[in-house]
Amino acid sequence: MTTSDLTLALNPEQREAALHVEGPMLVLAGAGSGKTRVLTTRIAMLIERHGVRADRIFAVTFTNRAAGEMRERIGSMLDRPATGLWIGTFHSLSARLLRREAEHLGFSREFTIYDEDDRLALIKRILEQRHHSSKLFPPKLVQNVISAAKNRMQSADQLAATGTDPLVEVAADVYRGLTVALKQQNAMDFDDLMLHPLTLFREHPERLAWYQRRFDFVLVDEFQDTNKAQYQLVRLLGQHGNVFVVGDDDQSIYAWRGAEVRNMREFQTDFPGCRLVRLEENYRSTQVVLDAANAAIAPNAGRIGKTLRTRRAGGEPITMLGAADERDEAEWVARELAARRSAGDFVAGQMAVLYRTNAQSRAMEEAFRRAGIPYRIVGSVSFYDRREVKDLLAYHRLLVNPADDEAFIRSIGVPKRGIGDTSLALLREAALTWQKPLLETSAIGDRISGLRPNVREAFRRFGELISGLRDRVGARPPAEVLEAVIESLGYERVLHDEGPEGKDRWDNVKELVAAAAGWSEVVTDEEEPATPLQRFLAEAALLSNHDTQEGDEAGVTLMTMHTAKGLEWPVVVVAGLEDGLFPLSRATESVEGLEEERRLFYVALTRAKDKLYLTHARSRRRGGEILPSMPSRFLETIPPGILDEKTTSSLFAPSWGGGGGGRYGRSGGGWRSTGSWQADRDATKPQPRVDRPAALPPEEVSQDAPRYVKGERVRHRRFGTGTIQGLTGAGKDLKVTVSFEGEVGIKQLLVAYAGLERDWDSA
Repeated sequence: MTTSDLTLALNPEQREAALHVEGPMLVLAGAGSGKTRVLTTRIAMLIERHGVRADRIFAVTFTNRAAGEMRERIGSMLDRPATGLWIGTFHSLSARLLRREAEHLGFSREFTIYDEDDRLALIKRILEQRHHSSKLFPPKLVQNVISAAKNRMQSADQLAATGTDPLVEVAADVYRGLTVALKQQNAMDFDDLMLHPLTLFREHPERLAWYQRRFDFVLVDEFQDTNKAQYQLVRLLGQHGNVFVVGDDDQSIYAWRGAEVRNMREFQTDFPGCRLVRLEENYRSTQVVLDAANAAIAPNAGRIGKTLRTRRAGGEPITMLGAADERDEAEWVARELAARRSAGDFVAGQMAVLYRTNAQSRAMEEAFRRAGIPYRIVGSVSFYDRREVKDLLAYHRLLVNPADDEAFIRSIGVPKRGIGDTSLALLREAALTWQKPLLETSAIGDRISGLRPNVREAFRRFGELISGLRDRVGARPPAEVLEAVIESLGYERVLHDEGPEGKDRWDNVKELVAAAAGWSEVVTDEEEPATPLQRFLAEAALLSNHDTQEGDEAGVTLMTMHTAKGLEWPVVVVAGLEDGLFPLSRATESVEGLEEERRLFYVALTRAKDKLYLTHARSRRRGGEILPSMPSRFLETIPPGILDEKTTSSLFAPSWGGGGGGRYGRSGGGWRSTGSWQADRDATKPQPRVDRPAALPPEEVSQDAPRYVKGERVRHRRFGTGTIQGLTGAGKDLKVTVSFEGEVGIKQLLVAYAGLERDWDSA
């Protein structure tokens, strides 16, 4: 393919960006504006037209999946692989860099990457060791404080100096212990992958100079989602000024994990002479959808500014539904999508329902099951987070890095070896005293007082197992290592002994072997010092939910708006548009929080290609109570001329009268508020459904708490199907009386632990 062919399909703005060579450039890329095409074309042009070696390009993407797709597209454009190209996420590229430089930081190249579960387990133990109450200072909350500090490039001492809040003081203390523990275990967490390169460059300026000479061009996708540490890395590597960043400040929705939207604005100051290109032509949505999106984001202050446009003039109006409650909302959505499917307008796989919180999925899932509509829920447990997968990967981690104590603790419990928490505590205490890893300490368990003979023997045999596997597998490819571990553990039998669920888990193990087979080649290139097994483990640790979406592709997709970023469907339903739910109540406490919620709304709207539905409910079960709900303030911005308003029935029609007045009235460009939020909320009473049980205490029941009524058919995993005879109690003490079929008879069960499912087949 000639260089002119590469830019033939680009519009003028895309072509300007793709043809840019030297100097900084900020590409403001609106949703659906073809930014991936621009990035891949630019890289191909640098290589093909300007003779830049692929290994002198440092390109950052948002997900590993996107990196793989871009690499393939670049290779297709060049008619050859872009060998040597550094392309991947910030974390994967940093991990690659650190494999080369680990010794400078006191680590070995065999370091382990700890995921969130590994780090949380370690934090729990450090809290205990340092005598902090995990009830007063929940480990997850402590972890969040530490992670936020690392994203701000703060040390433990700097965190401690930020205030006198007891949580911050405890988090700083745990942070100190975490730093020491990770170093001892030759491990890094996700945040370390960004901090350690900066430490390396600060303490070893000669290495920084080497990498600055090493990469002639730096490109960053999704720049609006960079945190402080990531932006600092970009600035250091891009001292030459050949930095090309692509992003959309209107789609910055990850402040809760450290992303700083102001990086978009500061880039133009930090890189003098920066050129700005706006990609405003949208290739995805109809003009109706874009009119809604442009209006929705307009109230945000401090935007760089752009207006999306498209050649797809017109389009179906946006349907806005007012429902009675979340169940009524879900049933209407299910009926509507079923009708569109039956009419042949769209197939199920072309539709998606987006919501603000995972708890909202329950009502939708139940309605879809009742309607017989295939669906898939995205954002639940990902493949690499499943128990059996993490168990086997723990063995692999221990083979690569014998100092990995978290891998030791997980693997020694699979299969069961008669080693309890007390014995592990004694082992940890001895390891701490002797300053040795747990695996090494377990080999001399006979020197640990208090251990029973059978436990000492179990420790010894486990050590021999790991030692034997290390000798046996050597430098063999990951799939062969995995098969050797499975065989040594008799893992197939272990899982099959668990019954039907174990058989499903065994299918996942076979899928893991298939994934490992993709890492069969042994790479000896100096540019990639990691072994195939190390690279396989690193990829498994760094995969995000965006990389591991699963489910029935033929079904309607149910997911949160955050998870939907970067995706698109012909039909999109944005559900639960009520103040307090979207935007979230806590987000309205600050301008920044509210603006981020508005950006999330913009992201949700721009996922739709052809048809957009916006739904809200007059009442919703929240915190165990049925509370009145007011339509989201975000709906005020939608131009009335593109809306088709509906309610589910006259019984539940809005009571604010005046053709949609009361809470909102029509006023030229859209909705307008006709009273204070609180006054409207106090004046609006919910319309309770007659088939609901009494509300449960808000502190004990979440929005997605099970709700059952007398006469409803249910199914129990052990007792089979039955009919509900009555309910008693409340909260965690709520009990249900069920008359089961056959000889089982009547049983009284605690709802919280019964695991009941509605028997839709009998409904």
